[in-house]
Amino acid sequence: MDALDLARWQFGVTTVYHFLFVPLTIGLGVFVAGLQTAWHRTGKEHYLRLTKFFGKLFLINFAMGVVTGLVQEFQFGMNWSRYSTFVGDVFGAPLALEALLAFFLESTFLGLWIFGWDRLPKRIHLACIWAAAIGSNLSAYFILAANAWMKHPVGYEVVDGRARMTDLWAVLTNSTALAQVPHVVAAAFIVAGGFVIAVSGYRILRERRQVADGDATVPMARTARGRVPGDPAMWRTSLRAALVMTAIAGAVVAGTGDMSGQLLHEQQPMKLAAAEGLRHDEKGAPFSPVPGVEVPSMLSLLAAHDPAAEIQGIEDIQARYERQYGAADYRPNVPVVYWSFRVMIGFGLSTVGLSLLGLWLTRRRRPTPEWFARVSLLALPLPTLAIVAGWLLSEIGRQPWTVQGELLTAAGVSPGVSLTEVAISLSIFTALYGVLALAEAKLLARHIKAGPEPVATVPPQARPDDDAARLTPTLMY
Repeated sequence: MDALDLARWQFGVTTVYHFLFVPLTIGLGVFVAGLQTAWHRTGKEHYLRLTKFFGKLFLINFAMGVVTGLVQEFQFGMNWSRYSTFVGDVFGAPLALEALLAFFLESTFLGLWIFGWDRLPKRIHLACIWAAAIGSNLSAYFILAANAWMKHPVGYEVVDGRARMTDLWAVLTNSTALAQVPHVVAAAFIVAGGFVIAVSGYRILRERRQVADGDATVPMARTARGRVPGDPAMWRTSLRAALVMTAIAGAVVAGTGDMSGQLLHEQQPMKLAAAEGLRHDEKGAPFSPVPGVEVPSMLSLLAAHDPAAEIQGIEDIQARYERQYGAADYRPNVPVVYWSFRVMIGFGLSTVGLSLLGLWLTRRRRPTPEWFARVSLLALPLPTLAIVAGWLLSEIGRQPWTVQGELLTAAGVSPGVSLTEVAISLSIFTALYGVLALAEAKLLARHIKAGPEPVATVPPQARPDDDAARLTPTLMY
């Protein structure tokens, strides 16, 4: 093992860890903004309680995402200086837009939202959370546009061994970015939806258990099927909203995934071949959902919308790349890419299927079946594992390139970094991230277990958007 191997491990570990928080921030911000909008329009207390409850979970996750994201910048200078030198002139614009426009928009208005309860007019306070949510999604756009450039570089020229941007618009509207951004953002909404589904299911089970134990503090409510424990209006609202969000996002993921598959066929044939384990060029290439089971011509149909289309194979691409770029091993880690593709699809479809099942079971104001509340806990790990597998497919699948056709990974590592130095930094980051993981889990678990706090609300007609309203408490901590 050399410094390159450890540097790749370090970047992969820290990026995957950071990536756990990113999709939840993207989707949960919009979800919280939607809840507050519902409270603003209806004045119903349970919308306010849900806004504050999931808002705190959102803030915990956002803070952890910011902390873990800072490490990425240090690694570019410490371990990947040659890579940074090559891509710096291109990445400067989209990453500057992300920091100066998107992140400042997100963090500034999020701060106003946090401290603006009872201080800002109701409409202004609502606008703050929407601005923060929009900032999160804009941030994702600029970062994913930069990432897409590595897979399909456009709008640049190489001068003195460095890529120099010639067309910012081409970089931001890269065909790979236009497919990747909605695909990843929609997947983020599935992750956030799964999180809310799991939390809602847990709260339903917990309140029903409290009633069974004789806890008189848990309210009972009347439904068409009798009296049920807990606050069914509140948890049914969060559960149903998350189920709808997950189902819609699943349709977007499927559509954009189809676009991405076609782009892989054109731009990154090695990744597509590795995802199927296809060794040689083949017309009417089959697709295997699991090893040993093949659907004839399905891969050609998915990748080119033509069941007779020829799909390039790993070994034949390797031979062509050797003639084009020189002697090297251009094959990625095929088993990792192959199984990441199937984990992504399998766990993603399972989450969407769970959401559709939940919508059917809870239709017409029916109470949530206890068995479904238990099964809904799977909505927490399944979409997270799916999106992480998707990231592994995306990034490992383009190896050994950091910039497709221009810069090999081995050529991007810092020339002066030693194996010992990378090992030390990897050990420190691993230990630090382990502590942060425990802190994150403890904070989330404590808040979820405690549940929403009681609120003191004022009737909607008594809440004018003026200075006097700022002095009227709308929430008691």
